[in-house]
Amino acid sequence: MIQDAILAAAHYLCILLLVTFLAIETALVKREWMPLAAAKLVRYDALYGLMAVLVLTTGLLRVFLGAKGAAFYEHNPVFHAKVTLFIAIGLLSIWPTLRFRAWGKAAKADPAYAPPEVELRKVRRVVMVEVHLLALLPILAAFMARGIGMQG
Repeated sequence: MIQDAILAAAHYLCILLLVTFLAIETALVKREWMPLAAAKLVRYDALYGLMAVLVLTTGLLRVFLGAKGAAFYEHNPVFHAKVTLFIAIGLLSIWPTLRFRAWGKAAKADPAYAPPEVELRKVRRVVMVEVHLLALLPILAAFMARGIGMQG
Protein backbone atom coordinates (compact mmCIF):
# COMPACT_ATOMS: atom_id res chain seq x y z
CA MET A 1 0.00 0.00 0.00
CA ILE A 2 2.84 2.39 0.86
CA GLN A 3 4.63 1.50 -2.38
CA ASP A 4 1.51 2.36 -4.37
CA ALA A 5 1.17 5.70 -2.57
CA ILE A 6 4.83 6.56 -3.20
CA LEU A 7 4.53 5.65 -6.89
CA ALA A 8 1.35 7.73 -7.22
CA ALA A 9 2.96 10.72 -5.47
CA ALA A 10 6.05 10.50 -7.67
CA HIS A 11 3.87 10.27 -10.79
CA TYR A 12 1.76 13.28 -9.76
CA LEU A 13 4.84 15.35 -8.87
CA CYS A 14 6.39 14.63 -12.27
CA ILE A 15 3.11 15.58 -13.97
CA LEU A 16 2.98 18.89 -12.07
CA LEU A 17 6.58 19.68 -13.03
CA LEU A 18 5.89 18.75 -16.66
CA VAL A 19 2.93 21.15 -16.72
CA THR A 20 5.06 23.84 -15.05
CA PHE A 21 7.82 23.62 -17.66
CA LEU A 22 5.33 23.61 -20.52
CA ALA A 23 3.65 26.69 -19.01
CA ILE A 24 7.04 28.42 -18.82
CA GLU A 25 7.67 27.58 -22.48
CA THR A 26 4.26 28.97 -23.37
CA ALA A 27 5.05 32.21 -21.56
CA LEU A 28 8.51 32.58 -23.14
CA VAL A 29 7.55 31.91 -26.77
CA LYS A 30 6.61 35.53 -27.36
CA ARG A 31 8.24 38.34 -29.30
CA GLU A 32 8.56 40.57 -26.22
CA TRP A 33 10.76 37.99 -24.44
CA MET A 34 13.23 37.64 -27.30
CA PRO A 35 16.21 37.59 -27.51
CA LEU A 36 16.58 36.84 -23.76
CA ALA A 37 14.27 33.83 -23.90
CA ALA A 38 16.07 31.97 -26.69
CA ALA A 39 18.67 30.33 -24.42
CA LYS A 40 16.18 29.83 -21.57
CA LEU A 41 13.78 27.97 -23.85
CA VAL A 42 16.48 25.37 -24.53
CA ARG A 43 16.90 24.72 -20.80
CA TYR A 44 13.19 24.66 -19.97
CA ASP A 45 12.44 22.45 -22.94
CA ALA A 46 15.11 19.98 -21.78
CA LEU A 47 13.45 19.92 -18.35
CA TYR A 48 10.06 19.45 -20.02
CA GLY A 49 11.47 16.48 -21.95
CA LEU A 50 13.02 15.02 -18.80
CA MET A 51 9.70 15.32 -16.99
CA ALA A 52 7.92 13.60 -19.90
CA VAL A 53 10.32 10.65 -19.56
CA LEU A 54 9.80 10.59 -15.79
CA VAL A 55 6.01 10.78 -16.14
CA LEU A 56 6.14 7.81 -18.51
CA THR A 57 8.55 5.92 -16.22
CA THR A 58 6.55 6.50 -13.03
CA GLY A 59 3.36 5.66 -14.94
CA LEU A 60 4.81 2.34 -16.09
CA LEU A 61 5.98 1.62 -12.55
CA ARG A 62 2.41 2.20 -11.38
CA VAL A 63 1.12 -0.20 -14.04
CA PHE A 64 3.48 -3.03 -13.10
CA LEU A 65 4.05 -2.42 -9.38
CA GLY A 66 0.91 -0.52 -8.37
CA ALA A 67 -2.11 -1.77 -6.45
CA LYS A 68 -4.42 -2.20 -9.47
CA GLY A 69 -2.08 -4.51 -11.35
CA ALA A 70 -1.17 -4.64 -15.02
CA ALA A 71 -4.34 -6.55 -15.98
CA PHE A 72 -6.50 -3.55 -15.03
CA TYR A 73 -4.58 -1.32 -17.44
CA GLU A 74 -4.10 -3.94 -20.15
CA HIS A 75 -7.83 -4.25 -20.73
CA ASN A 76 -8.70 -0.58 -20.21
CA PRO A 77 -9.28 1.26 -23.53
CA VAL A 78 -9.25 4.63 -21.75
CA PHE A 79 -5.73 3.85 -20.48
CA HIS A 80 -4.67 3.09 -24.06
CA ALA A 81 -6.22 6.38 -25.24
CA LYS A 82 -4.41 8.26 -22.46
CA VAL A 83 -1.02 6.74 -23.29
CA THR A 84 -1.56 7.31 -27.01
CA LEU A 85 -2.44 10.96 -26.38
CA PHE A 86 0.62 11.42 -24.15
CA ILE A 87 2.88 9.95 -26.86
CA ALA A 88 1.20 12.14 -29.51
CA ILE A 89 1.93 15.22 -27.40
CA GLY A 90 5.54 14.09 -27.11
CA LEU A 91 5.83 13.66 -30.86
CA LEU A 92 4.21 17.05 -31.39
CA SER A 93 6.84 18.64 -29.14
CA ILE A 94 9.74 17.53 -31.35
CA TRP A 95 9.46 20.41 -33.81
CA PRO A 96 9.39 23.15 -31.12
CA THR A 97 12.37 21.45 -29.46
CA LEU A 98 14.33 21.60 -32.71
CA ARG A 99 13.41 25.27 -33.16
CA PHE A 100 14.36 26.13 -29.55
CA ARG A 101 17.77 24.50 -30.05
CA ALA A 102 18.31 26.39 -33.30
CA TRP A 103 17.29 29.65 -31.61
CA GLY A 104 19.61 28.97 -28.67
CA LYS A 105 22.51 28.29 -31.02
CA ALA A 106 21.77 31.46 -33.00
CA ALA A 107 21.50 33.47 -29.77
CA LYS A 108 24.92 32.20 -28.67
CA ALA A 109 26.43 33.43 -31.93
CA ASP A 110 24.48 36.72 -31.85
CA PRO A 111 23.11 37.86 -28.46
CA ALA A 112 20.63 40.14 -30.26
CA TYR A 113 19.13 37.25 -32.24
CA ALA A 114 15.37 36.92 -32.30
CA PRO A 115 13.55 34.32 -34.38
CA PRO A 116 11.43 35.54 -37.28
CA GLU A 117 7.92 36.56 -36.19
CA VAL A 118 6.23 34.01 -38.48
CA GLU A 119 8.32 31.15 -37.08
CA LEU A 120 7.74 32.31 -33.52
CA ARG A 121 3.96 32.32 -34.08
CA LYS A 122 4.02 28.82 -35.63
CA VAL A 123 6.04 27.42 -32.73
CA ARG A 124 3.76 29.10 -30.20
CA ARG A 125 0.73 27.61 -31.95
CA VAL A 126 2.19 24.10 -31.66
CA VAL A 127 3.08 24.65 -27.99
CA MET A 128 -0.49 25.85 -27.36
CA VAL A 129 -1.85 22.70 -29.03
CA GLU A 130 0.34 20.68 -26.65
CA VAL A 131 -1.12 22.62 -23.69
CA HIS A 132 -4.70 22.02 -24.82
CA LEU A 133 -4.14 18.32 -25.50
CA LEU A 134 -2.39 17.94 -22.15
CA ALA A 135 -5.54 19.29 -20.47
CA LEU A 136 -7.42 16.21 -21.72
CA LEU A 137 -5.16 13.80 -19.83
CA PRO A 138 -6.66 14.30 -16.34
CA ILE A 139 -10.12 13.75 -17.79
CA LEU A 140 -8.99 10.45 -19.29
CA ALA A 141 -7.19 9.58 -16.04
CA ALA A 142 -10.36 10.11 -13.99
CA PHE A 143 -12.37 7.86 -16.32
CA MET A 144 -9.59 5.27 -16.47
CA ALA A 145 -9.17 5.07 -12.68
CA ARG A 146 -12.87 4.29 -12.31
CA GLY A 147 -12.84 1.56 -14.94
CA ILE A 148 -15.10 3.50 -17.31
CA GLY A 149 -14.88 1.97 -20.77
CA MET A 150 -13.92 -1.48 -19.52
CA GLN A 151 -15.72 -4.46 -20.99
CA GLY A 152 -17.32 -7.01 -18.74
